[in-house]
Amino acid sequence: MAILSMPLVWLCSSFLVSQWLFHRVSPRLCSWLCPAFSHLPHTHKTEWNSRVVSTIHALVVCHSSLYIFLFDEATNEDPVWGDPTLVKLNVAITTGYLLSDLVIMFSTWEITGDKLFVLHHLAALYAYSYVLDQGLLPYFANFRLLSEFSTPCVNQRWFFKVLGYPKTSVPNLINGALMAAVFFLVRLAVLPLYYYRVFGVYGTQAYNKLPLGGRVSWILSSLCLDLLNLLWMWRIWVGGLRVLRSQRRPAVKGQLNSRTH
Repeated sequence: MAILSMPLVWLCSSFLVSQWLFHRVSPRLCSWLCPAFSHLPHTHKTEWNSRVVSTIHALVVCHSSLYIFLFDEATNEDPVWGDPTLVKLNVAITTGYLLSDLVIMFSTWEITGDKLFVLHHLAALYAYSYVLDQGLLPYFANFRLLSEFSTPCVNQRWFFKVLGYPKTSVPNLINGALMAAVFFLVRLAVLPLYYYRVFGVYGTQAYNKLPLGGRVSWILSSLCLDLLNLLWMWRIWVGGLRVLRSQRRPAVKGQLNSRTH
């Protein structure tokens, strides 16, 4: 695969840094910043470290992808064949992280293994391989990375859970509301804009120049990721309703008890 040297360097660096953060940095840093981390069982520590790496990756990639989305004229003017230099570097970082995360998942499958996440990672890697190899569809590849804005809130929800925060605690409720809002905004609400740009280039000369494999990877990975996001949004919605109902039950019981006395 004829990957440019600089993206390859970023990809390998991202992989190695992700492994270093998981095995070395996160265990020591979290033990210092959060004493409760030291008392967690091994299974929770493993997933904790994995989610720390996930959060760091998301914070780096989402802001760089937002910058590209707003200010990179080349990819905005030509979403199919625009200069992919900045996008390639961003995608290389994500590809390195995804490969590292797959290694971690497969090596600790009983703890962190998740078939949906494997499917998500493989679909993304399949599409990103065309970006790195041929520089195809830089606008759409970068657009997908904006979804990482929701990752920190998703991981924070899990951190609160293992630390024993009640679901109805103020920090959990605030994070839950942010998680649902940001997840919906960056993964579902933006889909009309995404597919508007898709149909805008369909049938054009730029589209017709795409190799068949590039077209297939673009459409199939997009549909796969969107279906997964719909499934995850549904889970978030159902979980939120459960929390709200659990809050109402004590209030209703209190009202009934006050009426009977």
